[in-house]
Amino acid sequence: MSWLEFRIPPLLIALAAAAAMWLLARSYPEWAMPFEMRGAVATAVAVIGVMAVVAGAIQFRRARTTITPLNPAAASALVVSGIYRFTRNPMYLGVAIVLLAWAVYLSHPLALLGVVAFAAYIHRFQIIPEEKTLRALFPGAYEAYARQVRRWL
Repeated sequence: MSWLEFRIPPLLIALAAAAAMWLLARSYPEWAMPFEMRGAVATAVAVIGVMAVVAGAIQFRRARTTITPLNPAAASALVVSGIYRFTRNPMYLGVAIVLLAWAVYLSHPLALLGVVAFAAYIHRFQIIPEEKTLRALFPGAYEAYARQVRRWL
């Protein structure tokens, strides 16, 4: 299954997860959990997710390194400042949080499966291979960073 590594853009995986979440929620309407404030809560959670994505992207731009997730070997710098002091993958974390916001909006317990599926896919086919690449590009420095900062949170 290593042929899936760096093949599908993470945003496409997130959109597929979001669509699957919607389909699951619509397929089992009797399991819906009405929640009056779902719009407001979902919006607040989504804003947090978007902020994490933007903060990560800004740090990459400041370091003048690639933001493209399909070619981590093109990285010219190891980014360890800003939001990267708290999580090694703020952009993936942010997208997962946005998916969580979508699950809140859908107010359906099965929608949470989409968040889990996204995180599992990204972890296996994006993060693990990225880490291998970064260890090769930045020997010692990446290992020290990985010991200090968690992968997700």
